[in-house]
Amino acid sequence: MTADRPNIIFIMSDDHAAHAISAYGSRINRTPHLDRLAREGMLMQNVFATNSICTPSRATILTGQYSHLNGVPVFNRFDSSRQTVAHLLQGGGYHTAMIGKWHLGSDPAGFDHWEI
Repeated sequence: MTADRPNIIFIMSDDHAAHAISAYGSRINRTPHLDRLAREGMLMQNVFATNSICTPSRATILTGQYSHLNGVPVFNRFDSSRQTVAHLLQGGGYHTAMIGKWHLGSDPAGFDHWEI
C-alpha cells in the first residue's frame, strides 16, 4: 500500500440509531474511539436505507444495487459471484477483511480474510 492511498475502515452496525454515537450528538453514550474516526475520517450525515431488513440491506451496501437487482429482496442467499465493493478494492490493490456479522447465507467473497 502506498502512502498516497488512504486506509479504508467501513463500520456497519445492525439496528443502530445514529444518535447512539456521540459524534452524531448523543448526550447519553460516549464513543470516543468512533468519534475520533469520524473526526479524522468521514462522518456520513445524509444516508438513507433502501431496505430496512438486515440481509437485503447488507447486499445493497456490498453491491451498490437495489434489492430487486442484486437478487436479495428478502432473506435470500447472496450470490457471491456478484461484483462487490470488496472485489473493487481488491482490484485496486487493497487487502480486504470482513469481521463480524455477515448474515447473507453464503461465505464472504472478495475478502482476503474473514471471521464471521
